[in-house]
Formats: sequence, structure tokens, C-alpha cells
Amino acid sequence: MAAQKYNARDVVFEIESLTTPATWIEIGGINTFSKSHEEETADTTTFASQGQAESQKMQIGKQLELEGMRLRDSVTGAIDPGQAMVETLAERLGEESLGRIRFAHKDDPEWEVWTAHANLGDQGGGNNDKTSWSATFTRSGADTTEVKAA
Repeated sequence: MAAQKYNARDVVFEIESLTTPATWIEIGGINTFSKSHEEETADTTTFASQGQAESQKMQIGKQLELEGMRLRDSVTGAIDPGQAMVETLAERLGEESLGRIRFAHKDDPEWEVWTAHANLGDQGGGNNDKTSWSATFTRSGADTTEVKAA
């Protein structure tokens, strides 16, 4: 099979319900995402290194940033259920600040699952704009995977 490009819009993002575990809610309104990686290193240079820097990777971190439009029900005024769940998670502290998110291309057989805490980004817009919405998830611990339901 030849490798091919795929559409970013075909990646789905979900958050686990904070009140009903194992119930996943799609986060609506997303039009941009960015997954970033970072690392912490330890300097292992000694006199024997003869002036050549040496180091080792000691820690890996990941973040997922979602951006898009704030959605609300035109009849009830309720915020998109996924966005609302993210906003609830973002207000929590300590152990309660950790929730689970998952994401995958629509054709992938598995979800990538993170335990993460959320930070809301700026929301707003100008006279001729739709209201924006964004959140950043910082992974806590290692990735896991889950097989998608058939």
C-alpha cells in the first residue's frame, strides 16, 4: 500500500464524561489542531568527554491544542457538550484536574488516549467574526490506545 496524505478534518477528538466514565463526547467546532512534543534532558558531560557535550533524554511531554468556533444550541443556548466538558475539566484542580481525551483519524482502528489536564485559550472575535474557542491539553503519563468500537 502506498502512503497517502489525509485530511486534518477527518481527525476526531473526544473527551470522557466527568460524570459517566467510559462515555465519550465529541468536541465540536474544531477547525485546527496541533500536537506538540517536548523533552527534558540531563547533561552527562564529564571531563572525559573532552569538550564534547553529552546528554540523555530524561522526560517526554506532549500537548494537544484544539482551536475552532464556539458552538451553542440555537434553541436552548447550551454550549456544545464536548466544549462544555472541556471547560468543566479546565476549572478543576489537583487530582480532579485530570481527565481523559482521545483522538484518531476516522479510518484508524485505534484511538490514541491521554490522561491530561486542560487549559482554556482565549475566546472572542471581532465585528465580522464567529466566536472562537480553544483549549490545550497537557498529557500526564504515557499514551495508551483503545480499539475503536465496530
